[in-house]
Amino acid sequence: MTAKTTTDLNSKISDRDLIYEAKLSGKMPELMRGIFRRKIIEQQVAKAGISPTIEDLQTAADRFRVVNQLESAAATQKWLAERLLTLDDFEDLITQDLLSDRLAEHLFGDRVEQLFYQNLLDYSGAVIYEVILEDYELAMEIYYSLQEGDLNFADVAQQYIPLTELRRRGGYVGRVGRKQLRPEISAAVFATTPPQLLKPIVTAVGVHLIQVEEIVEPKLDEQLHQQILTELFDRWLAEIMDSHPQHQLR
Repeated sequence: MTAKTTTDLNSKISDRDLIYEAKLSGKMPELMRGIFRRKIIEQQVAKAGISPTIEDLQTAADRFRVVNQLESAAATQKWLAERLLTLDDFEDLITQDLLSDRLAEHLFGDRVEQLFYQNLLDYSGAVIYEVILEDYELAMEIYYSLQEGDLNFADVAQQYIPLTELRRRGGYVGRVGRKQLRPEISAAVFATTPPQLLKPIVTAVGVHLIQVEEIVEPKLDEQLHQQILTELFDRWLAEIMDSHPQHQLR
């Protein structure tokens, strides 16, 4: 192969350059699926007659800024510049997010409560502390020392957790759901009567020492409602995209 003429590095990057780079880096299929996803949403929004007001868009923009910690106009401008976005692009982004939310509610809002009760156990949570060790015998030794009161969990975390923030929290992981845990760990955690220290559990990651502080019964609040709605909406979109031959994305 003969070498191509060296490109002027000071020349402006064109749309053609971007498309070529996306192809070479293997990102084109992901980008095409994103475009197809947007077109599906736009089509379904028009079909449903969904049309947000200016006040709706302003509220959505304010919420977006809070979530992304864009507390000033300067912070917003910096965020846009880092992503090569204009204010018009920002408005389109907010509009797309809002339309997706409205369409999801339109299509599946009345199914959330039913799905919640059908899968009640899946939405339970547990508040846990965790230390992961490499040696099972060491884990058992620490387990018995914890049971006998010779050690407390914070001592173990301080000595055996390499991650600074988790070590400072004494191994406190916080609230986790069943689906966030490995099956063998989930089964043990949700069979406890807290507070309870679990016998070491071996997984491919290591040997887990877990202190279960609380089992949290599920409640269909706004956050969980949105989570279930998003799951239904994403599954619906994936099914539509997967049902179309790949050539339709080209």
